[in-house]
Amino acid sequence: MHLARYPRRFLAHLPTPLERLDRLTKELNGPEIWIKRDDCTGLSTGGNKTRKLEFLMAEAELQGADMVMTQGATQSNHARQTAAFAAKLGMDCHLLLEDRTGSNNANYNNGGNVLLDHMHGATTEKRPGGGDMNAEMEKVADKFRADGRNVYTIPGGGSNPTGALGYVNCAFEMLAQFNDRALKVDHIVHATGSAGTQAGLITGLKAMNAQIPLLGIGVRAPKAKQEENVYNLACATAEKLGCAGVVKREDVVANTDYVGEGYGIPTESGIEAIHMFAELEAILLDPVYSAKGAAGFIDLIRKGHFKKGERVVFLHTGGSVALFGYDSAFDFSGRWKK
Repeated sequence: MHLARYPRRFLAHLPTPLERLDRLTKELNGPEIWIKRDDCTGLSTGGNKTRKLEFLMAEAELQGADMVMTQGATQSNHARQTAAFAAKLGMDCHLLLEDRTGSNNANYNNGGNVLLDHMHGATTEKRPGGGDMNAEMEKVADKFRADGRNVYTIPGGGSNPTGALGYVNCAFEMLAQFNDRALKVDHIVHATGSAGTQAGLITGLKAMNAQIPLLGIGVRAPKAKQEENVYNLACATAEKLGCAGVVKREDVVANTDYVGEGYGIPTESGIEAIHMFAELEAILLDPVYSAKGAAGFIDLIRKGHFKKGERVVFLHTGGSVALFGYDSAFDFSGRWKK
């Protein structure tokens, strides 16, 4: 588990804060709620992908890459953080953006993360939804390679064993914070999508025998598929680290009841979660990932899944800049407290 064996570019602002949410705890009248602020990792408003990119971009440099490519949805936080990291390292960046929502809203298609992609100097191409985006990315990369470019491709979400090392490290970081502050934590909850965050976390937690259950609230795939994706990546990550077999199938748990109509489409419960976190704790969530994760977390507290006397940490995966692409989803004539 000696992560210094792997190349890494130390650009993230770490460790990220661990904060107690007193007002949200009081409002929900359930467990003691804490938040791990991975929206504060730096690099163009931060987010969870920056931890992954520390390892991915170091690998790109080691391979002599002069261009990096990745893919994601139109308002991809991962694409924006990749563009920012590439700018910092002086690499060219090309992004494939998939239209998963069919939205014609100008702010969604040109503002938020898309605006920042271009501000960091990245070039972009759009693709219709539903295709094999990683395969499409390799086709485009091969065209650049034919012109003499050394292109390093990163899968969607930075979710491969190299990227997952960022969240193995996050598991170490959190446990150190818990221990330093004498916090006995009963559960960790976060939004799960491309699988890398959850896979890295569960690998790190199991390798340290932390005995803290991890729950991913799904934002895209059905439960069986999400858990399969996370488990397979966790196994590959553990093998990379030399601790194959440390993660068992039953360790990987995802709840996909809060996806709504589909990836990137806001839900009523997610909008409520955004209002609650903003108005009670001055913390911004995004409609795609963190709001759906928080919506599931809030609903499970209301249903008694997490109980009084327990201490639960919600991992904030970032992405608040996407709010500026989803302004049409908000109606401030009403409030969640109404």
